[in-house]
Amino acid sequence: MNSDEALDFCANLPSAELTHPFGFETAVFKVRGKVFAIAPLDGEVAAITLKAHPDDVTELVREHDAITRGYHMNKKHWITVVLDGSLPEGLEEAIVTESYRLVIAGLLRAQRPVV
Repeated sequence: MNSDEALDFCANLPSAELTHPFGFETAVFKVRGKVFAIAPLDGEVAAITLKAHPDDVTELVREHDAITRGYHMNKKHWITVVLDGSLPEGLEEAIVTESYRLVIAGLLRAQRPVV
């Protein structure tokens, strides 16, 4: 998955909204006002920062060189994924989807999008 594919994938999740609260050089994807993905648009390295379960954070960071603890985020709950093609097929999509699911799980039932 490259940067454009990651952005498209995030944008096509139910009720996902693309915002630019830090300026147009950073894409911030939200669902019902809660952030689930942050991607720099002007960096030298394509990457995306995503929410993750704390147990998964430790495991993913240990197993994959392209995954580190979240850049400028709570290191216990966020990861940064370098989109360099080194991760197993489908892992990026699974991590983005899990980030989205974790965020909607924290919403009130009435606020959750139908997925």
